[in-house]
Amino acid sequence: MLLNVLYNESERHAKKMGLSASTLRYYEKEGILPFVEQNEHDQCSYTDQNIEWVKFILALRATGMPLAEIKQYVESYKKGESTISERRNMMLQHKKKVEADMSQTYLHLERINYKLALYDTLEAGLNNKQIKI
Repeated sequence: MLLNVLYNESERHAKKMGLSASTLRYYEKEGILPFVEQNEHDQCSYTDQNIEWVKFILALRATGMPLAEIKQYVESYKKGESTISERRNMMLQHKKKVEADMSQTYLHLERINYKLALYDTLEAGLNNKQIKI
């Protein structure tokens, strides 16, 4: 019964943060979530700060940062103020990568829009409609 309660608590936290319970437990196990405390039943207790960390990690993951780099960032964070420059540089490099990815995605979107415009033109011709620009 206790295991079920702990699992449900983990599920509740995970849903609140927008990820699966297994992903949340994996992040806990890998040390990707700094300063998450556990009670006597090995149940993690999440503060607002922990939840913000999860959101930050999800943003990094969604923008392509590998878990190994995230873990490196967290380890630097745990070392304190002496690593601010290092962490800033990591974020700057990731930002540049995200911007390049976004630029490439925008070019792909332009190609898709072009193809859609061609289809609109073809459909208008097939239906003997005038094309309005």
